Amino acid sequence: MSKQPKKPLDPFLSLCARGRPSVRSFRACVRRFYRDHGRSFAWRNTRDPYRVLVSEVMLQQTQADRVVPKFREFLKRFPSWRSLAQASSADVMRAWQGLGYYRRAFNLQRAAQAVVRDHHGRLPADAEAIRGLPGVGSYTAGAVCAFAFGVGLPIVETNIRSVYLYAFFPRRRSVSDGEILALVEATLDVAAPREWYYALMDLGSELKKEKRGINSRSKHHTKQSPYHGSNRQARAAVLKALAERGTSSERRIAQLLGADPERVGRAVDGLLREGLVRRVGRSSIAPP
Repeated sequence: MSKQPKKPLDPFLSLCARGRPSVRSFRACVRRFYRDHGRSFAWRNTRDPYRVLVSEVMLQQTQADRVVPKFREFLKRFPSWRSLAQASSADVMRAWQGLGYYRRAFNLQRAAQAVVRDHHGRLPADAEAIRGLPGVGSYTAGAVCAFAFGVGLPIVETNIRSVYLYAFFPRRRSVSDGEILALVEATLDVAAPREWYYALMDLGSELKKEKRGINSRSKHHTKQSPYHGSNRQARAAVLKALAERGTSSERRIAQLLGADPERVGRAVDGLLREGLVRRVGRSSIAPP
């Protein structure tokens, strides 16, 4: 009888089954997985800080396969900090359609404007300066440092989190990101942070397919409320309508969506408070 071929995760699962791995064995196993099964994406072929930041913002809350075509289209339309900074909000919204969470697009444009205004169009290789950009948190700043500048800082996101939870906290619940970051720092390949984090992300992506629910053991895990019928859905619908039309009245948007005008009004009120839309005249709204 012929042997069954090994699955991609078998070496990692076998390592973890033997108990808490050493730093050396963990690194070797992660690197081997990446060498044999690493994924290829357009944003991994660049060190340009602008392209790296665009990809990181797009990948927030969006699967990589959905980002692939939008990344190319967005860069074709806005190839530089300056072109994005000078674009109209409506154009940015149209280019972002299909990715959802339009706040990310507005923050990305504001970040481009800050880079042009404050840094002469060149993003500094400094985590604090990057973290100071609109919409950029600790993870995104660290990711840009690693992928654009080769500077290794401890970072954690959903795929990385799943790897460390599975390998080092197999029976623990309510594990904090602080505990995970300490291990990320201890195992970090400071000589090659780009490839190391790509490897962790690819391993984590595969791990979550086979071992579902790993991240539910994180202290920071929250179960998202249903989307259908939610305020999030109404907000997204309003922003999509504005992306397509540029300017419209709340009443017209409600008619186009076949939605309750009061529900649309509540969504618009929230968007106005957050600066994601603006009033035009007495009854219309437009992109910011």
